[in-house]
Amino acid sequence: MRKSVLVILSILLFQSGSYAAFFQPQGNPYEGMGYVGTLPDLTGKFQPTEPIDAKPVFEKTQKFNSEKEIKPIPRDNPAFVNIILKQDKTSPYINDLTEFIDMLEKIYDSIEENENVQRFAARVYFFNQNAEYFRQKYEDKPESNYISYEKLLQLSNQAKTVSQLRSEAEKYSPYLAYSGSGQIYNSNNIDQQISYLKDEIEKTINILREAR
Repeated sequence: MRKSVLVILSILLFQSGSYAAFFQPQGNPYEGMGYVGTLPDLTGKFQPTEPIDAKPVFEKTQKFNSEKEIKPIPRDNPAFVNIILKQDKTSPYINDLTEFIDMLEKIYDSIEENENVQRFAARVYFFNQNAEYFRQKYEDKPESNYISYEKLLQLSNQAKTVSQLRSEAEKYSPYLAYSGSGQIYNSNNIDQQISYLKDEIEKTINILREAR
């Protein structure tokens, strides 16, 4: 009887162990391997971006030489001919005189502002060089008979003389007595010569401005 009980208990215990082992959760064989499911196919809906050539926002214009776009010149219109096509009648001689006006005004201002001898001499030298070129340019032409031509060359010689006088006075005055030959370097004489030059510059500028 006792043996029968033991046999029945053994059978029950064996069945309970098998049942527990059957329902015990098993470990995931894919654990640690990430997502291993099936992803949807997106290639059918995806369209790759293709580069697009940039185009100007404005439309192409017609060629500049298009006969339809260019109107003919109204040569029969006196206003157009006399104003638009009117040629510059200013002669090269007048243009040269205009440049001399600027040079002479600078020398005049130099005297007014009492600039030093070196500055004054530099301005006069530039004027003399241009006056010499001016003389050679027009000496054999009708312009050489103009008052403006003669006056300009006379002023060039006068300005050169005064400039040399001022330079020599500054250089030699410590060694000369203001008597006899040294009297020409006297400050009063130099001031008087500069005053004469200033007046002649003013007269010459007016002559040059009135030249046509």
